[in-house]
Amino acid sequence: MTTRRTFLGTSAALGTAAFVGGSAARASAGATSAPVSEQDARAAVIQVDTDMQHHYDLLRASVARHLGPAIVVNNDAKGGEYFLVDQGKTIERLHPVGPLFELAKSIAHTPLGIYAVVAPYLDPKVPPVGNADRIDSHDLAQVAHIGPSSTAWSGPLQQFAVTLRTARQNLAGANLPAPLEDSSRSILDGGLDYITDAVASRSFDMQGFQDFSSAVYDHIRTTMYWASKAQIEGVHALLKRWRAQLGDARWSELYVLVFELWTTAALNQNAIIIKPCMDQKRAESHLINQMIAQFPSDPVATALDNLARIIQDNVAAEMVFPTAPDVATALAGEEDLLAQDILKQLKGCPFHTTAKD
Repeated sequence: MTTRRTFLGTSAALGTAAFVGGSAARASAGATSAPVSEQDARAAVIQVDTDMQHHYDLLRASVARHLGPAIVVNNDAKGGEYFLVDQGKTIERLHPVGPLFELAKSIAHTPLGIYAVVAPYLDPKVPPVGNADRIDSHDLAQVAHIGPSSTAWSGPLQQFAVTLRTARQNLAGANLPAPLEDSSRSILDGGLDYITDAVASRSFDMQGFQDFSSAVYDHIRTTMYWASKAQIEGVHALLKRWRAQLGDARWSELYVLVFELWTTAALNQNAIIIKPCMDQKRAESHLINQMIAQFPSDPVATALDNLARIIQDNVAAEMVFPTAPDVATALAGEEDLLAQDILKQLKGCPFHTTAKD
């Protein structure tokens, strides 16, 4: 009579025989097979990592399909496009920040718009301005790659003046708060006066531009206040609604991934608004600032792909390096696993040692 015990015993015996036979066969084959080339031998070694990457990618795709809850933020010019994601699918997508944010920032960008036109025509040498010690001479030389000998900037600058003048003429109809409207008017007037003077004299320099930008700085600060106020109010209202929708328990598990350009990566406005609203025990690890060169065409798919990698590495770190917490932290974080070894080996490296007289 076949019982579970005898069945398992027979299976184990068959498995052992197969293993022994297989080992013997491999040993025999290894003894008689012709030696392979170094190139083929190395290819066989590299195949281990190739296969690992294949299975790692399959795992990431599988994890991504059921991730959530998560908030994805595309940090765009309208204050941020927000996506609520659950089980790998977008539940809701919207811009929560009111139009005042974009209106205020648009006016504040007047000096930057003028700079973008004239910058290539600057003198490539750092002038004796008050903040000359903060200007990298090589950076300036690369930006000012045409130099002051050309006046090709005049046409584009006058075209930008048309844009500023049109905004100035329509400002009263934009229904802005009085302090913001007053500051916006002053910024636009200052920009138009600067352009008029530059075009008339067919010249400009860094000092003259700094005089203009300094004169409108307090008004730019006013636009920054109103933009910040609009963003905080819009994001807080949305997070409050989504928290009620998910419930406190699921909200505590929330991941947030914010896409941001390098220029705003250190203190991205959406990230600093969202972080205090998260479960503070997990905010440090569950709020992810993803630096990018340009915003992705499919923010959710890109975010889930990155988030799946982060989450599966969190678990992998503790399984692969259970007795080395420092290395596990590196695998689960932003540090390269080789970083510490490289730093140790670089100590005393002649290339990194300052030459002595």
